[in-house]
Amino acid sequence: MTAELARGQNHPLDQVRLEIRVSAGAPVVAAATLVDEAGRASGPESVVHPGAPSLPGLEVSRQAATAHRLAVDLDAMPDAVHRVNVLLALPTGTGGPVRFGAVAAPFVAVTGLDGTEVATFTLTGLDAESAVIALELYRRQGAWKVRAVGQGYAGGLAELFADQGLAEARQLANGIHEAVAQGLTRSVQAPRVADGAPTRQTTPSAHGGPAPMGPSGAMPPQPAGAPHATHAAGSSDPTPPTAGGPVDYTHPGRRHTAPPPPAPAAPAPPPGQPARPVAGDATGWTMDERLYNQVWGMFEDYARTAAAYRSAVDFADSRQEKELDAVLSDPRSRIGGQGDAAREEARARHGALVEQARQALDRDVAQLVAEAEVVEPALPPAYARWDSPVWHGYRVPMEMPMALRLGDLTLPESDRLSIPMLVRLPLERGLWIDSGRVAGEAGVFTDAHDRRRLALEAAVAHAARLLAVHPAGEFAVHVIDPAGTAAHALAPLTDTGVLAGPPAVGAAGVADVLGRLTQRVDLVQMAVRGGAADSLPPGFDTAQQLLVVNDFPHGFDDRAVTQLRYLADEGPVVGVHLMMVADREDAAGYGPLLDPLWRGLLRLTPVPDDHLADPWVGHAWTYEPALVPPGSQVLRLVLAQVAAERTKYL
Repeated sequence: MTAELARGQNHPLDQVRLEIRVSAGAPVVAAATLVDEAGRASGPESVVHPGAPSLPGLEVSRQAATAHRLAVDLDAMPDAVHRVNVLLALPTGTGGPVRFGAVAAPFVAVTGLDGTEVATFTLTGLDAESAVIALELYRRQGAWKVRAVGQGYAGGLAELFADQGLAEARQLANGIHEAVAQGLTRSVQAPRVADGAPTRQTTPSAHGGPAPMGPSGAMPPQPAGAPHATHAAGSSDPTPPTAGGPVDYTHPGRRHTAPPPPAPAAPAPPPGQPARPVAGDATGWTMDERLYNQVWGMFEDYARTAAAYRSAVDFADSRQEKELDAVLSDPRSRIGGQGDAAREEARARHGALVEQARQALDRDVAQLVAEAEVVEPALPPAYARWDSPVWHGYRVPMEMPMALRLGDLTLPESDRLSIPMLVRLPLERGLWIDSGRVAGEAGVFTDAHDRRRLALEAAVAHAARLLAVHPAGEFAVHVIDPAGTAAHALAPLTDTGVLAGPPAVGAAGVADVLGRLTQRVDLVQMAVRGGAADSLPPGFDTAQQLLVVNDFPHGFDDRAVTQLRYLADEGPVVGVHLMMVADREDAAGYGPLLDPLWRGLLRLTPVPDDHLADPWVGHAWTYEPALVPPGSQVLRLVLAQVAAERTKYL
């Protein structure tokens, strides 16, 4: 039975391997301090945080997120540790809330490895605090207990650490927030969903249950031509309900819409067999949204599964190390073969634990692989690989999709499963195709020319996909190629005539394109701030704009660099997006001045590289770009249709 704790209450723990699950209304940083009997931390090395996410017996996420799972092994805690304080803090410098009073109360649950809740605690009553000790796990007479604390600190992590006796509290707090900021730059942004709304649907909703919300918690989309409810001038209030009848709680001005068609249900499996996966088996108002939510659900499931496997292996390693140390420290093990036998037993137990964890991983991965095999063929063009048959029947869409596929993500635990990397549209961050040397390249592409060529091919594939998934006339692409070195790679775009204009070359061309786009951002911002969007000049092109920049910073003077930074920061909000093909080393002369620019862009690589992180656990995922198969003409055929439809639109 779950114990619902109030502040100050405690509860015994009958398990030593636990999970602490955190859910919050805004992204929070999860950390922990290992303290002695007096509640004092020995130093920064006793703090587990995103910059140092693991210590013996404890592991936290590398990310700031709305949901966390902290792995705890109390048996692996050092003898000097008498208390484990679980901390939550709001990240700084991210544009999010700065006090817990502005968000929903965080919820913390201590669970077993099977997910069974042992104790829960809702942190109510917080206001100006930006850091809080949520729980503490503590030893008492040889046993462990959990206590609900809820002690908040308006001074944030720095004040909290100082309260626990850390001399370098301010530096440690700053380091944690810097680690979180760096993690955000390499993290794939989680989808926006309604509060508490699940994204994966494992069983059909009960008849008559509440209708699902649309994306971002919005009302469901209205059918085309749906009439707006209006009230005649001078009309009286709505007719009151008949006396004695049920009260009608429907808002009189709210439009009604038919519920969406139900998600496809899987056929009943044979007895004793698991349910067969079905494409679109997730919540959503359209199949597009359901597939998007299903893919993200697979992404999260795989991240959690891998985290559980790694935690189990770490537990087996720490247990084996502890048992071997005990054997070495026992003088009796030196007599006869007792020591050898004990070591063999420890290794056997370690192998059994690892094998058990591997079997659980393989079982879960097999289920995800089976799901991926039915989901991949059902994906629409915006989500599909370039070698998918869906492109052979391509038609220019009538509306923008929810998301776009930029590549695939894999983990080293399995080479059978890859997850489509879908990012929401319109793009909220610019893209940086890194043409420099990537870690782990192992000399495969040692020539800088090859790396730049591959980066340009990736950029062209991404730009072409963006053009293909938008309605005709609603997306325009501009290219800056100062030295004219990208002419061959840009041929699919230039030959089909889908660009907004010829690629800009030379310093004059750079200045012209940047000046026009900067002016566009200024105009739209002024119109939005003034609440007068209809005041834009006649003939103003309302299409989304993408600027592809090659060979940065060649051809850029200080003014052009400033304009580029301005577009990267302010452009996405008003429909001006940036895609840079660049090697950061080429801009090293600017020093730290361009660090905010690089951090604000989503870094992608033209070759597989493990630089991206998931938003839940923070695993390092290997990213593989979505490229056109060698020799395929699908890109030119698709762009030819885009160009033909655009001609009709004009």
